[in-house]
Amino acid sequence: MSGDEHVVELIRARLDESAAVKQAMQSDEDFTSTLAGVAAVIVAAFRAGRKVLLCGNGGSAADAEHIAAEFVGRFSARREPLAAIALTANTSCLTAIGNDFTFDAVFARQVRGLGNPGDVAIGISTSGEAENVVQAIDAAKARGLVTVGLTGSRGGRLSDCVDYCLRVPSDVTARIQEGHITAAHIVCEIVEQALLDHGT
Repeated sequence: MSGDEHVVELIRARLDESAAVKQAMQSDEDFTSTLAGVAAVIVAAFRAGRKVLLCGNGGSAADAEHIAAEFVGRFSARREPLAAIALTANTSCLTAIGNDFTFDAVFARQVRGLGNPGDVAIGISTSGEAENVVQAIDAAKARGLVTVGLTGSRGGRLSDCVDYCLRVPSDVTARIQEGHITAAHIVCEIVEQALLDHGT
C-alpha cells in the first residue's frame, strides 16, 4: 500500500468510527431522552431569565466556549442573545484562582461567584474524572443550579454528581469530543426553536 493509499484508508476508518459513534448515540434511548431533558431545562432556565455556565479542560474548554458562543451569538436563527458564560475564557480569573488557591478550584470559585439557583451548570470531561470540573459541579449543586455532565462511555465521577449525564458511547477522546459537539448543536437547535416558537 502506498503512502497516499494508507492516508486515504486512515481517513475512511476515522470517518467510519465517528459515524458509528453518532449512530450509537441515535439508537440509545437513554441518551436521546437525556438529551431532550437537557434541552428542556436549558429552555426553562432561559425563559426564567437564568443563565448557563460551562467548563472543561483542553478540547472540552474549547467546546465550552463554542457552546456559549452559540447561545450568546446565534445558532441558526436571528434572535435575542441568551446568557451563557464559558468559565474557561477569563485568563485573569483562571490564573489568579489557580495561583492563589489551586487549579482544582478554577471553575468552582467562579460558579460560587456567578451561579444562582435556577441557572444551569454544564461540566465537560471526556473521562468524567477532571477534578476541577467535578468541583465546579459540586459547587453548582450546593448553590441550587441544575447540573449537566458531558462524558464518555465510562462516565467517571462526573456522572455520579450531575442531574443529567450525556455519555457518548466511546472511550476514544476524539470520538467523544465529536459526540459532545454534535449533542450540543442539537440542544442549541431545540432551545432556539423553542424560544422562537413562544416569542421568548
